[in-house]
Formats: sequence, structure tokens, C-alpha cells
Amino acid sequence: MTKPITTLLFDFDGTLLDTNELIIQTFLSVLGRHYPGRFGREEVLHFIGPSLKQTFETIDPERTEELIEEYRTLNKTLHDDLVEEYDGVPETMRLLKARGLKMAIVSTKRRETILHGLNLMGITDVFDVIIGLDQVNQPKPDPEPLELALELLGSTREEALMIGDNSHDIDGGKNAGVRTAGVAWSAKGEAFLASLEPDFMLQHISDLLDLTKEAVQ
Repeated sequence: MTKPITTLLFDFDGTLLDTNELIIQTFLSVLGRHYPGRFGREEVLHFIGPSLKQTFETIDPERTEELIEEYRTLNKTLHDDLVEEYDGVPETMRLLKARGLKMAIVSTKRRETILHGLNLMGITDVFDVIIGLDQVNQPKPDPEPLELALELLGSTREEALMIGDNSHDIDGGKNAGVRTAGVAWSAKGEAFLASLEPDFMLQHISDLLDLTKEAVQ
């Protein structure tokens, strides 16, 4: 028998906070400076999800660290002007928390930047655990960050759900042996996420209230 979902593992960028335009503009600026004419919006879309190291190593392995530093500096400057809240996210997170669900963020972003975004949304206190890129050796889709989150939450994989907007989230969830949910508001489109065969597809963040109701009855 399938266990009720008591534990929610969330990606951050493009799942809880709309950072898509921020990421796109930062990449276009940095890459446009070093490789003029080589990258447009369509190419940059593929860089949403992987870690900066994973992305820049495929572009220019010898300059990876330099490009990461330049990206982070510009991203921080642009951050507050370009991010947007998704409809219903803060309210739903508080409702889930009030129901007693265990919640964590598992991201390929550094912890400090995640906390900045959560602070903007006013939900820093909602998450029991935050796993950033700087806390693991291997980022998603490796199962390490998800397994660390489960360990810190005291949860089993059978009761957990990984929610995200990208292949790294769905594949990472599968690699860790947890159920997965794609979000239809992904920048890459619902059809792309559906092709990864997640267990669920959220049309709105509040769908999680229904998915987790068995755990709080």
C-alpha cells in the first residue's frame, strides 16, 4: 500500500519563485560579453536547472570558475528587480506548514541566495531544512541532496515527494526513490516535464493541499 505523502522536497528556482527572467538575463549578459552572438534566449533556457558549474563546464571548461563568479555578481545585482512570485505560493506553503507537513528545499543554488529569495517572499520560517549547492558534493540529479534532506527531516523515501520544474528535479527524485511532481508553470513547458514521466503534474501550487490530505486526516 502506498504511504501518504508527509514530506515535501521543493526545488526553488522556477518552482517556488519565478527567477526565470533573472536567470535568462544574467546568462545573456555574461555570455554575450564573452561569446557575442553565440547564445540567444532559446539556448539559455537549457541552462535553467543545472548548477552553474555543470553549465559553464560545457561552455568553456577552462574559464568555469571565472564565469561562475561573474554570473553570481551580476545575478545578485539584478535579483530583486527581476524575480516574481508565483500565484498562491506563500499562502500554500503556510497552509502546508500549519498541517504539520515536513518541508525542505533542495536546490542547485547556494544556500545564501535561497534564503534571500525566501526572505523576499516572507516564508523563511516555513522550511525545516534547506539544502543548497554548497552543502553537497554532487548536485541533482544525483540523489545525494535529496537523501541528505530526508535524513535531516527524519523522513523515509516512501513518504516523500520531490516537486520541481526541471529534469534535474524529476530525475533526482527518481534516483533517490521518491515520488515526483512536475509543475505546469515550468519555463520549459508542461509537455517537456510530462515527457519525464513524473508521478504527478501540478497545475497550481495549491494542488499539493489535495495530494497531502491523507497525511493530515
